[in-house]
Amino acid sequence: MYIPSYFKITDETMIYDVMKEYSFATLFSGHEGMPVATHLPLLLNADHTYLYGHFARPNKQWKDIKDQTVLAVFHGPHCYISPSWYETNQAVPTWNYVTVHVYGEIELVEDEDEVMRSLQDMVLKYEAPDSSYQLQEVDPEYLAGLNKGIQGFKMKINRVEGKAKLSQNHSVERKELVIEQLEQFPQNTDEQKIASLMKRI
Repeated sequence: MYIPSYFKITDETMIYDVMKEYSFATLFSGHEGMPVATHLPLLLNADHTYLYGHFARPNKQWKDIKDQTVLAVFHGPHCYISPSWYETNQAVPTWNYVTVHVYGEIELVEDEDEVMRSLQDMVLKYEAPDSSYQLQEVDPEYLAGLNKGIQGFKMKINRVEGKAKLSQNHSVERKELVIEQLEQFPQNTDEQKIASLMKRI
């Protein structure tokens, strides 16, 4: 990924926060001489050495994914920045965003218990704390049938790089004008999140 020095995320905590909060990622690899991608949730393990996920078994991407360097892209918040927000109109539009790229190798998981543990971790992550749903309460035979339709995997993390393009190449005054405009958007939008990150950087 092209990362000018002033956009490089050097704070590992911020990188891992992006991977956890925006865990619906895009996994790229090569298949039969062509680049392919699958959009899927990827969960980071506790010591930040592996990502866990699963393919739909009919998805051919997994069939030759071993022995490749693959790329997982985590898309953080992003938004349009209008030059009308600046102190002058002698400027051009741009886009502020945060993204993390993870490089590594895929290991296919054949152990059913390990696959079930990763599925349970996903349910625990995405279900609301007060949800009545419990994966353990699903009929084991029904689950076993569904599990035949997926291919579990884990991705050994070899390299991670993060980019936060948050107007660092502009003056403090201009950044303050941008933040002021972004904060006028509704709560919990990407614009609000970008404004918050601009204050943090």
